[in-house]
Amino acid sequence: MTEFRAGDTIKVFYKVVEAGKTRIQPFEGICVSRRGEGVSKTFTVRRIGAGGIGVERIFPDASPNIDKITVTKHGNVRRAKLYFLRERIGKAATRLREASPKE
Repeated sequence: MTEFRAGDTIKVFYKVVEAGKTRIQPFEGICVSRRGEGVSKTFTVRRIGAGGIGVERIFPDASPNIDKITVTKHGNVRRAKLYFLRERIGKAATRLREASPKE
């Protein structure tokens, strides 16, 4: 499993079964929270969908349907839960300080 924290922009490749066929559907957004312990651990990803509407999706960490997770950007945030992003509109909803690259 890829290491990421709240504030990171991640891309989750999720297996979807439709009409007996399996395809991989990517979902890219900001990780808003991580919660739980052990098998019940989950993370929430939020993105701005069509028409500027915010879409949040909760993924179980131990799900066999998650193909892979890639980290696009590391965010520099001071909170563990970024629920304040729900009140933001437009581009402000996706703007977070970017973490400086580690040397």
